[in-house]
Amino acid sequence: MHRKDNPALCGICINVEHFIATPAQLGPILQDRRKHRGLTQQELGARVGLIQSAIARAESNPGRMTAERLFRLLSGLGLELVLRDRTEPEPSEW
Repeated sequence: MHRKDNPALCGICINVEHFIATPAQLGPILQDRRKHRGLTQQELGARVGLIQSAIARAESNPGRMTAERLFRLLSGLGLELVLRDRTEPEPSEW
């Protein structure tokens, strides 16, 4: 049974936060959240009006994704983007 068919299976991961400092860190998190929700790339694409290959590209090469596409994916996954100041400056990873 997919998690999307049984909300009780998703109840243990409420309010999970992911800290992302580089585009390379975003792809695996998007993929993890999609799978956690029991969605295929095709199913997520249908939710947000994108083809499966666009979802695959977003997961494998998120640095080339537009902000608009990122927000569409976040919406389709029930996620939100939160920006805040760092508590301690870290060296740039760029």
